[in-house]
Amino acid sequence: MSIGLIALLDDVAALAKVAAASLDDVAGQAARAGVKAAGVVIDDAAVTPRYVVGFSPAREIPIVWRIARGSLRNKLIFLLPAALALGAFAPWAITPLLMLGGAYLSYEGTEKVAEWLFPHAAHAASEVATDTSVVDAKALEDQRVASAIKTDFILSAEIMAITLAAVPDGGFWTEAFVLAVVAIGITAVVYGGVALIVKADDIGLSMASGRWSATVGSLGRAFGRGLVVGMPVFLKVLAVIGTAAMIWVGGGILLHGLEGYGIAAPAHLLHDASLAVAGAVPFGGGLFGWLVTAAGSGIVGLAVGAILIPLVGRVFAPLWARLRGREAVAH
Repeated sequence: MSIGLIALLDDVAALAKVAAASLDDVAGQAARAGVKAAGVVIDDAAVTPRYVVGFSPAREIPIVWRIARGSLRNKLIFLLPAALALGAFAPWAITPLLMLGGAYLSYEGTEKVAEWLFPHAAHAASEVATDTSVVDAKALEDQRVASAIKTDFILSAEIMAITLAAVPDGGFWTEAFVLAVVAIGITAVVYGGVALIVKADDIGLSMASGRWSATVGSLGRAFGRGLVVGMPVFLKVLAVIGTAAMIWVGGGILLHGLEGYGIAAPAHLLHDASLAVAGAVPFGGGLFGWLVTAAGSGIVGLAVGAILIPLVGRVFAPLWARLRGREAVAH
């Protein structure tokens, strides 16, 4: 009996080790995939705060929470099963979909740059502009939340596609767990960060006021004033970083996709340039090498985006409007 029990305990211990190794593997793969999706994550965090602009402070966190729930629903209920189905039945479609997403990111980022350089009516701004027909605050909030969740769906689809492409073939359940971990982790990071961003000025205002004098002292009050003054600047910087991230991530996705189709020269050239710069710099070579890679990917993203802007404006958008008009007439 004791020998059988010892053997059983050995089996349990072995299974536990396998399970622990599997969990470590899932965590490691999720972390690596999350890093590859970082550019989209930054843009997601940069885009979302604008959806709470104009609402009372009491509604800011509830609105962020509603958008976060919608984002998690997008990832876990719709996109995760779709990603697993693609991986199982149509793995050949992952690269073209990734490249399509990379082209979209390049287009969105380049259009933002064009708007900064040559201001015009921004289609992105129109998504969150106040509809003059909406006079009810609840209806306006619902409209903003729906728009934010729609935008999040596109960004989340790109995150899940990048994650799926970054996960080595480890079986259905490993892919499912990695996708779920990335989905939950990224949603928590993005919308937790957004909640802090949108409430930072209120926290700073409270710290700068006399209500916290006994608790925070003069240094805390100075920090609070710094938050109030600095948050608008921080949001602008975050928007710039988000736009740059969209462009270099989109360009990088396109370069890697071309490699998969046998057009490897551009990616290899950029990789060699990155290694050359990293080796030539005595300190911080890795950082400078990464900057070269990001800059090269950004150039590709800008070029693709510049090509797509007139195509979308003069071909795809009118065609889509015409199709929607026909559907409206048919109904």
